[in-house]
Formats: sequence, C-alpha cells, structure tokens
Amino acid sequence: MARLAMLVDLTRCIGCDACTLACKQENGTPMDTFFARVINVESGTYPNVKRFYLPVLCNHCDDAPCLKGCPNKAIFRRPDGVVLIDQDRCKGTGACVTACPYGNVYLIRKDRWYLNEDEAYERDYVKPRLHEQVARKCTYCVHRVDEGLDPACVVACPTTARIFGDLEDPASPVSKYIVEQKEETHREPFHLLPDAQTKPATCYLGPMADQSVSTLGGRAEPPIHDRGFVEAQR
Repeated sequence: MARLAMLVDLTRCIGCDACTLACKQENGTPMDTFFARVINVESGTYPNVKRFYLPVLCNHCDDAPCLKGCPNKAIFRRPDGVVLIDQDRCKGTGACVTACPYGNVYLIRKDRWYLNEDEAYERDYVKPRLHEQVARKCTYCVHRVDEGLDPACVVACPTTARIFGDLEDPASPVSKYIVEQKEETHREPFHLLPDAQTKPATCYLGPMADQSVSTLGGRAEPPIHDRGFVEAQR
C-alpha cells in the first residue's frame, strides 16, 4: 500500500519562499494563512551562530491528533496516508487546530481571499473550493497528485529541496533520495517533535555539517542545532 510523504533537505533550502507563494496560489488561502511556511531559525551562541531555513507543512501523521480530536468526524485518512478535512462536514469548532502539535491546521474565519475573480483559474477552480469558518491545511496537493503531478511547492522549489513520493515504493523519488543520501552523506531522515509520537510522513534531512543522526528509543532526532525549533514548539 502506498505511503505518500514529503522529504525536505535542509542543506538545499535557501529560504526563498517560492514554496510558500506557490502553495498560496494553488490553494487560494486567505491573508496571513500559509500552509507552507518557511521558518528562519538562528542557533548557537555568539560568536558561533548559524542560521538555517526550516520549511514546515502538515505532516500527514499516521497517528494524527487532529483526526482523533475532531468532534464531527470531518477529518479522514486516505489509503495512501494523506490526511484530509471534509470541507462540507467541518463545523469550525477549532478542535483540530488545538490538537495539532505542529500548528499546521488553520481555522478560516474571514473571507479575505487573494483572488482575482476575472481570472478563469480563480473563478472556476479555486473559489468553488473555498469555505469560510472551516478548518484547512496542506493536503499534499492531492488534487494534483491524483492527476500524476507533483505538489505545487515541489514544482516551485528552485533548489529541489522538497522531494515527494511513495515511501513504500523503492523506485519513487523520495525513497531513492533517502538511500542515496544515506550512502553519500551518511544522513538519515528525522521528524520534528518526535516526543509527540504522531508518526509523521513529512521528514527532513539535516545540513551537511551535521551528518550524524542520533536515536532515542528508536525515534530519530534532528541534528543538535535543528533542535532549537523543536524545543521552541514543545
């Protein structure tokens, strides 16, 4: 059975926000709502200070707190592991927003869309999918994936920092990249907030300067200077 996942190589991310803009265009999200954020992280102490960029998005967890927390059963998981919110069933309680430990679910409260209604794309494709007072989040662009396309953020990334595919398929781009990087750079994927035990699909590879990944109780931990963000989210 397929398990769709997103891998982000932090060595390749240059913080250009192309993924953020592509996602906003693709999903027509309101002002101040971003499904594909890029966080600027500074770590270390003077004079040994580093900056890196940390793209975050829905993790499409196997044990998704948002799914378990929804009182209206509006959140469901597809057979390929993608977690979606039924826009017609959602009643806007915000329980999923509170349940998500990553802060990647949003309750849409205002009809302030970035739309040009004269454009056929917005009028015929984007606007019909927009609902006010419901929860929304990254969907891995399954409307594109189901047509054989990559998510919008993957296509827009100029440095190929985002690799998408089926973890259960050894021939998929993401599976091949994980094997390649383990052999060439000795890096292994890690997840954010491992203590949350949500079994996320979205994973990361640390910067080249931190090629070793320690484990704790069988769960991968990020390189030491990536933990600044992890600790800040606890």
